[in-house]
Amino acid sequence: MEILTVSELNRLARTALEREFPLSWVAGEVSNLTRAPSGHYYFTLKDAAAQVRCAMFRSRAQSIPWRLENGQQVEAHALVTLYEARGEFQLNVETLRRAGLGRLYEAFLRLKDKLAAEGLFDQARKQEPPCFPKRIGIVTSPRAAALRDVVVALGRRAPHLPIIVYPTLVQGTEAAGQIAEAIDSAGRRDECDLLLLVRGGGSLEDLWPFNEEIVARAIAACPLPVIAGIGHETDITIADLAADWRAATPTAAAEVASAGWVEAGREVAILSDQLHARMRRRLEAQMQRLDWLGRRLVHPAARLAATRQRAAHLADRLAAAGERLLARHRHTLAPLALRLARARPNVEVHRTRLERLSASLEALNPKAALARGYALARLPEGQLVRSQRQLSAGMVLELRFAEGGAEAVVRKTIPD
Repeated sequence: MEILTVSELNRLARTALEREFPLSWVAGEVSNLTRAPSGHYYFTLKDAAAQVRCAMFRSRAQSIPWRLENGQQVEAHALVTLYEARGEFQLNVETLRRAGLGRLYEAFLRLKDKLAAEGLFDQARKQEPPCFPKRIGIVTSPRAAALRDVVVALGRRAPHLPIIVYPTLVQGTEAAGQIAEAIDSAGRRDECDLLLLVRGGGSLEDLWPFNEEIVARAIAACPLPVIAGIGHETDITIADLAADWRAATPTAAAEVASAGWVEAGREVAILSDQLHARMRRRLEAQMQRLDWLGRRLVHPAARLAATRQRAAHLADRLAAAGERLLARHRHTLAPLALRLARARPNVEVHRTRLERLSASLEALNPKAALARGYALARLPEGQLVRSQRQLSAGMVLELRFAEGGAEAVVRKTIPD
């Protein structure tokens, strides 16, 4: 007979247990809970008659959306195994949920299948949300954080949109009826062209009013397009399936509702930039044309100054041309002048002689002597008196001066 070691026995027992018992749901109360520094959870799951040790490693424990405490009733999805080192029977827990969630989930599936069979979730019956809603209605609790998130998102993305809140409870036994009534009221009042059904995150029990049939049928009967933004992205309710559009969160619902306005704003901004760019290019082209025309358009004073400058330039050119022409003529006349000088008489010599003779003649001119104060004396017969011997006392003489004359009577003569 084969003899087994303790280690071999425990290994065989572990293998047999894991092969015989696949992953199973086990319900019980949490006790002896220990949180190890490594992040692992160790606890006991018990009922009125028995208990079993459980281990939940850190990678699995981090997925629990609530804080595990002693005394909680839970349902553990676990692998039946044996801890070989101690030979202890235990459950390796994969995930935990609060007790009763299994029944709720089964109810969720039954209602989902029923409404799907009726065609309540068919895409063909759903309305497309308007691209540019003029007024948005919100079905939620006035005290809910979801309402604040939606208002903030709409204020940031489409601040011009008016909002109407249809208040209701969003949790508890009376919430489903109030939610359905708020949706019906929004449809009857016809004040909006788009309706948001929103609620923040929570457990399956917290979100259960949105899994009630009355809410799903109110959404389907609503004449307004309905956008559902319930819980977190992983939370899917019957209301999400019945709505015309499902958003992951309340903020996402506001973003879907305002997407058309945001896109229009972007397009307007792009068109505005393009218009400004075209206007700038057009203005630059016109300014360049204006500069070109400005260079052609000359002020009269500037034109006159330019004309004067041109006239001065032409005068300088004319003077220079005259000088060049005169120089050419001088160059041509110089040989001729030399030839003429050689051929003509010496006028200067004759002139000098003529001037000398003229001076001598002038000196002999009686008028010149008269002009110097002399006088001419003539006898009555007209002869000039040159000597006193031609005269006698009582003789009448004719005297001539440089200007006029006179008659004189000789009283006596005076010898030399």
